[in-house]
Amino acid sequence: MKHRLFSFLAVLFILLLSVSSCFADELKVAIVTSPNDVHDGGFNENNYDGVVAFGKESGSSVTTIQEKTGDPASCVKMIEDIVADYDAIVCVGFQFSGIVEAAEDNPDVKFLLVDTWPADDTGKEVEVSNINAMKFKEEEGGFLAGVAAALATKTKKVAVVNGIAFPTNVNYQYGFMSGVNYANKHYGTGAEIVELASYSGTDVTGQNVGGNYIGSFIDQANGKIVGQALIREGCDVMFVAAGGAGMGVFTAAKEAKGVYIVGCDADQYNDGANGDSNVILTSALKVMDMNDKRVLNDILAGKFKGGNYHLGADTNSTGYVKTPGRNQLTDDAIAKLDAAFELLKSGKIIPASSYSGTKPDNFAGLDAE
Repeated sequence: MKHRLFSFLAVLFILLLSVSSCFADELKVAIVTSPNDVHDGGFNENNYDGVVAFGKESGSSVTTIQEKTGDPASCVKMIEDIVADYDAIVCVGFQFSGIVEAAEDNPDVKFLLVDTWPADDTGKEVEVSNINAMKFKEEEGGFLAGVAAALATKTKKVAVVNGIAFPTNVNYQYGFMSGVNYANKHYGTGAEIVELASYSGTDVTGQNVGGNYIGSFIDQANGKIVGQALIREGCDVMFVAAGGAGMGVFTAAKEAKGVYIVGCDADQYNDGANGDSNVILTSALKVMDMNDKRVLNDILAGKFKGGNYHLGADTNSTGYVKTPGRNQLTDDAIAKLDAAFELLKSGKIIPASSYSGTKPDNFAGLDAE
């Protein structure tokens, strides 16, 4: 009898160890966004998709948290309030760059910081051992958007519409303009980039960067006004990098005739649905979902590495949508875009950006074949 009891207890102990091991292989993950929620159809949602995919595959729990003001101080306070409750926190957006102290005070918690690098109280960029910070080469996605727009336009007038002239948005703008200029030179597209002075942007240094800026990432009404103004100027292809405010530009395109949008950050084909038609030509990609999932898996495997990383075509972290049924590009355009992507990947094309010191009409790689 004692032997049987001992055997039963031994088996029970092994089962408990097994169950405990399973729970140890799960994480409590939070994804925090501001000011839009995770269902914005672009930037936030792409990150959310990657985190949710990780959760489903690993059995980890995923909690979504929205900080609604967009104020950097409020974003940092939000992280400080929740940090003790999670194993990993995905902070989505430049508003979260100030989480350095919260991270250093909680070394066992791992942070993913998307679209910015951590900065100290003086604004100086720093590296923190438990923060994996990702910036992306938006100018590469913008470049592909510009080539696509120049190849597709029938009116020979194209435009880029942005939210606010933060460096990431200026990267998209300059990349787009670089791509149009490249297509004009190499493919004879003859496309004009339309910029309305009344909507020009001012960057963080106070410099006028031109372009067409809505002035918000959430104001859809003004987004529609900017879109309509560009359509009146003859634009029939617009690259929209403006978060939720960009949905207003989508509406303007849907209400017009023969106007197309190049989506941004994620595949926005669903957002382009317009009855039996669709206004999305293609979408420029910033592949955040794959990278979020990769880093979370590294945490689970005990291989997490902090640091500041600048991701681009060389790691397939930028690109464009060419999936059948999710774009309206011609076969010839896809071939040209694939060739351009390989040049980006190899470094033979380096589009203008907010940090390169080059301008869109004089960027390194213009003569690349």
